[in-house]
Amino acid sequence: MNRHDITAHLSKLTEKHINPNDDTRVYSAKEVTFDYTTMSRIRIDYMQFKPVNNSVSGIEKADVFVYEVKSSVEDFHSKNGHNFIGDFNYYVMPIEVFEKVKSEIPYFVGVLSPNGNTLKHVKNARRKNREKPISEILLMMFRSAQRELIKFKRMDLE
Repeated sequence: MNRHDITAHLSKLTEKHINPNDDTRVYSAKEVTFDYTTMSRIRIDYMQFKPVNNSVSGIEKADVFVYEVKSSVEDFHSKNGHNFIGDFNYYVMPIEVFEKVKSEIPYFVGVLSPNGNTLKHVKNARRKNREKPISEILLMMFRSAQRELIKFKRMDLE
């Protein structure tokens, strides 16, 4: 498989990992951009929002999971895709890549690798203080989800 195919495969597994049953109560978005009007712009491959419950305090106390897909050692060493602003942060990468870069992975970042048609935890993430307020995270996730919905609608019309 080439790098594009590996990335597509890892992305598909990540989406399945985040929401294996297509549950509407699972909140996630892909390609979530923060600070997009600044020179410090970042894009996160996948974000998941897990509220404690649907009360105001349950939403404020939510956990945010960040998933960054890395298809190769070269991809890992690129300057992009190391945006760990969530409570729990993960790389998603083939086990071969993990073996080559494991000493370079921050202690708080977890790793998920393909195991058949699922992802398995190779390294567990440790809680890290989130870098953005929950309101900003939700707005950026909503913005990204809306973009994907518009793309889907345009494809349906063609």
